[in-house]
Amino acid sequence: MTMHQTIDPARPDALAPARASRVQFMAEDDKAMLRAARDLTKGLGEAKPGIYWPDMLISAGVGYAGIAVAILSASLPVQVAAGLIAALAMYRALMFIHELTHIHRDALPGFRTVWNLLVGIPLLTPSFMYEGVHTIHHKRTQYGTVEDPEYLPLALMKPWSLPLFVLVALLAPLALLVRFGVLYPIGLIVPAVRRFTWERFSALSINPDFRRKAPEGDFVGRVRWQEAGASIWAMALIASIFVIGWQPLATALAVLSLTAVLNQLRTLVAHLWENEGEAMTVTAQFLDSVNVPPPGLAAEIWAPVGLRYHALHHLMPSMPYHDLPEAHRRLARELGTGSTYEGANHPGMLVLVARIARSTMGKKAG
Repeated sequence: MTMHQTIDPARPDALAPARASRVQFMAEDDKAMLRAARDLTKGLGEAKPGIYWPDMLISAGVGYAGIAVAILSASLPVQVAAGLIAALAMYRALMFIHELTHIHRDALPGFRTVWNLLVGIPLLTPSFMYEGVHTIHHKRTQYGTVEDPEYLPLALMKPWSLPLFVLVALLAPLALLVRFGVLYPIGLIVPAVRRFTWERFSALSINPDFRRKAPEGDFVGRVRWQEAGASIWAMALIASIFVIGWQPLATALAVLSLTAVLNQLRTLVAHLWENEGEAMTVTAQFLDSVNVPPPGLAAEIWAPVGLRYHALHHLMPSMPYHDLPEAHRRLARELGTGSTYEGANHPGMLVLVARIARSTMGKKAG
């Protein structure tokens, strides 16, 4: 038993060590675990083009093929099956936006541009909507606070907030279509609309109080071409209704709505969402985050591109997704059962959703 672990006399298995929790490490890090994370992962950390490129291209290709079949098929069962495959494949392709925010700009030449052209702009989610936003979520003094664009104390909110949090994602594709196809063109003429759109609708965030600051430096140029490209594509999609009818666009939006819901479900269980706004140590942030390691296979579907190791990612944000499984194996093997590291490991989505739901109902009862 480590110095941070305690015995709970109320438990029937009181001799077993309690799981490490965020509360234990609000003031002080588990420095031994942080050293182990640094030392045991030497030799990892290089983004491999031979993994990134095929993974992204195949995922996008399968996704677009599935959307095409869903649009063109006259069979409802075929449409449903193709739509489901397309949603899962596009979800995986889209999640590379997370990698783009962390890997060095020179690590994968051309990958950012090609991803934006093949995935980001067509899905109206260019990388500028995450770059410069997600990094705030990883800042030591801002994670879990009111300044964090990607944090809400969901476990401490009302029970109805959880289904609302998930269901609102159904409207995300339509909202993006309006953002790029309507608000952006108007903003070119009306500065107030431009400022409003940038501050409120230019970040993939869940914190409704977050206001995005104006882009600076080299980032300005990337924002301009990505935003213009997404706007042209959005207006073309809107115009397509008058050329080929509304059904193709409606089908594609339905597929992407499912993709958005999958991502929102993953977001719901990416953290425990139990912090009330205080700044946390790195260890506390780690334990407020979630790993869903093997042997389960389902997490590879609902938390793709390394996101099943989300807590580990918070320890090593720049670690490429393909190295996270090996990093986890090394840490789990070395630190062992009962360690602080094990405290962030959870068995699956349903268990995590149930935990958050119980917490919201408990708060309401209290």
